[in-house]
Amino acid sequence: MQTHTLDELNKAGRQDFVTALGEVFEHAPWVTEAAFARKPFVSLAALHQALGDALRAADAARRLALVKGHPDLAGKAARAGNLTADSNTEQSSAGLDRLTEAEYARFHKLNDAYRARFGFPFIVCVRRHGKESILGEFEKRLKHAPDAELQSALTEIVRIAALRLDQRVTASDKLKVHGRLSTHVLDTHGGRPAEGVELELVELSEGDAARAVTRATTNADGRTDQPLIAGRPVPIARYELRFHIGAYFRARDAAEADPPFLSVVPVRFAVAEPEGHYHVPLLASPWSYTTYRGS
Repeated sequence: MQTHTLDELNKAGRQDFVTALGEVFEHAPWVTEAAFARKPFVSLAALHQALGDALRAADAARRLALVKGHPDLAGKAARAGNLTADSNTEQSSAGLDRLTEAEYARFHKLNDAYRARFGFPFIVCVRRHGKESILGEFEKRLKHAPDAELQSALTEIVRIAALRLDQRVTASDKLKVHGRLSTHVLDTHGGRPAEGVELELVELSEGDAARAVTRATTNADGRTDQPLIAGRPVPIARYELRFHIGAYFRARDAAEADPPFLSVVPVRFAVAEPEGHYHVPLLASPWSYTTYRGS
């Protein structure tokens, strides 16, 4: 995906402007064309505001057509590989391209129920959600009144546009679309940062099935070189951080029983704020551990 500076967009002609922003709004270049008249933009936030204003100022029929232009989640188009590049990346980020047959069937049932009730596809900014959270949103929003649900869909479309814009345009400001998840391991037995602790982050779903998110090893400061999640939303989900503390203390010849009292320490937590900053530290000895939510 080609990126552009805000200055380049402010100097671009109408067609180049629309082409540069591509599918910020799914199959709806008219939104970008309408925002073009608001140039120049003093910030990325101003550009995003202009795009949102253009969408909201459109007539009801045009807004509804935009909503109807979105694909179903984990639907037939997704399975056939017929999504736009953006939609494909977004659905993959939530693991919707790796569902079991039972999970596909559940999404298919919910898609059909939603379309039967509202007449348009279910839209959610999937990069802000884990699989369980998406299904929870499905169930909750099926209870909405039709007018309220259309507004929910448009709100999600503006959120999707913000994340797509963030990937395409560089500017002096940043849209508030990124969260962060980090950790820090302290060796309370040795009184120092715990260097060399292997850890895994997994996303939990129904029945405690786990989907690997990332693996890392702590550095000399007891932290990972990079946050576990950064530069994107932290999806709303249940997680488990697995710290291989037993191997760490064994490598340091700490006095332990055989087998050791602690091997892998699992810390389960949930994320409710995709744009929030979550810090999940571990303070550990060969016989005990504690944690808390930092920021």
